[in-house]
Amino acid sequence: MYISLFSIWIMMYYHVFLMQGGFLLSLRYRNTNMLRLDSIPSQPTVSILIPAHNEEIVIEETLKAMINLNYPKDKLEVIIINDDSSDLTGAIVQTYAALHPYIKMVHTIPPFSGKGKSVALNRGLKHSTGEVVVVYDADNIPEPDAVQNLVHVLQKDEKTGVSVGKFRVINADRNLLTRLINIETITFQWLAQAGRWFWFKLSTIPGTNFAIRRSILDKLGGWDEKALSEDTELSIRVYNLGYHIEFFPAAVAWEQEPESWSVWWKQRTRWACGNLYVIGKHLFGFNKLENKKILIDLAYYLLTYLLFIGGLLISHVILITNLFMNLQLTSDVVFYVLFAVAFLLFVTEALLAMSLEKNQLNTKNFFTVILMYFIYSQIWLLLVVNAIFLEMKRVILQQEITWYKTQRFKSEQINQEHY
Repeated sequence: MYISLFSIWIMMYYHVFLMQGGFLLSLRYRNTNMLRLDSIPSQPTVSILIPAHNEEIVIEETLKAMINLNYPKDKLEVIIINDDSSDLTGAIVQTYAALHPYIKMVHTIPPFSGKGKSVALNRGLKHSTGEVVVVYDADNIPEPDAVQNLVHVLQKDEKTGVSVGKFRVINADRNLLTRLINIETITFQWLAQAGRWFWFKLSTIPGTNFAIRRSILDKLGGWDEKALSEDTELSIRVYNLGYHIEFFPAAVAWEQEPESWSVWWKQRTRWACGNLYVIGKHLFGFNKLENKKILIDLAYYLLTYLLFIGGLLISHVILITNLFMNLQLTSDVVFYVLFAVAFLLFVTEALLAMSLEKNQLNTKNFFTVILMYFIYSQIWLLLVVNAIFLEMKRVILQQEITWYKTQRFKSEQINQEHY
């Protein structure tokens, strides 16, 4: 019991520490108006890479968002990587490419077609020419100034290798699951992304809405094609070169999230397995890492997936078992008090994060946060256990990594009030 409590609370305290950093960062931007960037006369050429595999449901809205970007079109190229699509994705892209010369389409070819996002991105990179590479998913709708903001962050400091924007859930009000995911994404960005940037000048490249110097990608050889979490894996290698990854919340993109539990489970399992791959690839070879600061992030992933998850599972087993049989625990009261305090901290952190976004701190989200602790978070525990089993099985049996393509749903429209 004490081992489980220690495992849980060491991570709880760390999350409180990160949330304080995220809140302070939001105040810093608010008080000093840091979200307004000075005009930079020298604008580099930009290549936007968008992998697309059977994306006919969402790709047109994404292309419209590319057209509406406030960036000089003579310095912009939008490359759609048509990755073995069997639907109308290619035809839709071709229609827009015929009207806008900066929109291009490339195809993946066998045996590299349909092999996942990293393979598609590397294919697109070979056909790109921009000094800066920006990545968006095919369901993303960046706000008009998003790319400009990402690029300006890189221009301000040559040691900033990657600029990371904020993403919001476009279908947040579709059902209970999307509301839960909306809270999860907002909390993650203000707690993990903003908090780590404030305290440690660390952040993680997300799968979308980020800009990276082309010179870095060339030096690293592009994306790791074995990584399911290609974004997390790339983050480690960028830091190892001595660059920063800066979180900049003014660069906003809207994205679609899973609307069914089955799609959510498959997507999140891929993420979890991908993060476990990153831990195995870099942590156990940490002596080869030149930038030891990376250990902060690697330790966080390791503690989350092993110490924190393990502690929660042990505590759950003890709690449930003690309801049906007397385990003769000497500190029952302390155990239940700490459980209650952990719940209150969870709710407080989530609500604080929601308060940092416009129109998000409301009654509906308050009760959703409470449900999140008892439903969503507990399902996450099962998912991580399943992912650990699958990754161990893959390593032991030397199975090939397979990519799961997230199912799309009919796209939402963004109203002006979102901005």
